[in-house]
Amino acid sequence: MENASSASRPVKGLAWAIICFLLLPIAVVFPVSLTDKRYLSLPEDEISWQHFAHLFSSPEWLSSIGQSFIIACAATVLCVAAGTLCAIGCWRLGSKLADFVRVLMLVPIIVPTIVYALGIYRLWVDLRLLDTYAGLVIAHAVTGIPYVVIIVSTALAHFDARLEQAARNLGANLRQRLMLVILPGILPAVVSSAIFAFIHSWDELVLALFLASRAVFTLPRRIWDGINEQLDPTMAAVAVLLIFVTAALLTLDLWLRGRRAG
Repeated sequence: MENASSASRPVKGLAWAIICFLLLPIAVVFPVSLTDKRYLSLPEDEISWQHFAHLFSSPEWLSSIGQSFIIACAATVLCVAAGTLCAIGCWRLGSKLADFVRVLMLVPIIVPTIVYALGIYRLWVDLRLLDTYAGLVIAHAVTGIPYVVIIVSTALAHFDARLEQAARNLGANLRQRLMLVILPGILPAVVSSAIFAFIHSWDELVLALFLASRAVFTLPRRIWDGINEQLDPTMAAVAVLLIFVTAALLTLDLWLRGRRAG
């Protein structure tokens, strides 16, 4: 046991070193957001909150935050509904066709995003959905479906099918079995998939660059334009905000997983 413990110490040390290396760029964002300069740099003379004040008082930044939030919420509702129903349908079929459908649903994350964005762009031109909320919501929903299918399918693999069979034997129709038996049993997984779908839509940049122009200006795209045009420290303040939002959502997901495991 002592030899095994000694052998695992270098592995643990390497793992922690890699984690620290990955977290270091994120940690740098916090002091940069408090800089007293008008460009991206570490604070020199004093710590300043001026860039956070500018973030919450700027109509442009607030508009982009609001647009991203609306698009992410709408896309999350669509992809969670479609992905959950798809996962349940494949679970009930349990055949090679179901396996094929699952693989087909994973295409948006298998194909490189820029290739997928080019294809959607050409289709959206014909459908006149470029630079519209509907166009971005649908695109984000389609690319978010794989996360929902994977998470919900994993939960269904551990779901006791006898509960659904018992409800059917007692006379419950399909809608009643779905709403009263299946969905309550996999609800934590559905909520978890919604969290990941929301984060995916909230952070999506490539689709916004291809499908949006002036009418729709999401937060990732405004950050991108800020990096290209001017190194405004407000971007660091936005990054801190995104880190806290993402961390809160992931903490909620871990809590839900813990409850499900318990």
